[in-house]
Amino acid sequence: MKKTVWITGCSRGLGRAMVTGFQACGWQVAGCARSLGERDDWEDGFFQEVDVCDSKGLQRFCEEAHQKLGAPDLLVNNAGVINTPRPLWEVTEEDFGKVIDVNIKGVANVIRLVVPLMIARGSGVVVNFSSGWGRSVAPDVAPYCATKWAIEGLSAALAEELPAGLATVALNPGIIDTEMLRKTWDEGAAGFPSAEEWGEVAVPFLANLSASDNGRSLTVG
Repeated sequence: MKKTVWITGCSRGLGRAMVTGFQACGWQVAGCARSLGERDDWEDGFFQEVDVCDSKGLQRFCEEAHQKLGAPDLLVNNAGVINTPRPLWEVTEEDFGKVIDVNIKGVANVIRLVVPLMIARGSGVVVNFSSGWGRSVAPDVAPYCATKWAIEGLSAALAEELPAGLATVALNPGIIDTEMLRKTWDEGAAGFPSAEEWGEVAVPFLANLSASDNGRSLTVG
């Protein structure tokens, strides 16, 4: 039986690279994103335009993905946003709230819906995307740092709650030339691997995670 992965934030950057990579490895893929864009190069799977902050839309996506593909062997909480770079006291309430809503509440929303499906089956791995800035800090991205530090703690606590057979890890994907990194580093991001290059390493890494990895904070590469 084919293994199944569900990926949030699947339409661009690392998400798109994972969809392509997992499909190339023969996995079934379900994915959601606020906007899916072009999907001509994707094989059969299940994809919907859903914001992880939209509880009702997310519930519909999960129910339909479960009906079509079954419970995921691997759940990748990749959806995330970063604040407009500026000192914390200049970050607007709206900008701060958006980062919190997507990067923390969105992850919790997905876990709330998907983990019970994994528990019912008795197996599954949850990967919550953290960041190097979830283990260190930098100026002008305090809201983003705060959310990724939160993901580290959330993942560690969830690992203590999961029954045998399941696992959760916090994953630092590394430094990759993505739209998000260019928002903070501009052309300085060009010296790092592209999302496609990253996917060639990351997909096998993710595919090999198991229940024995429960509670670990990992880094691709």
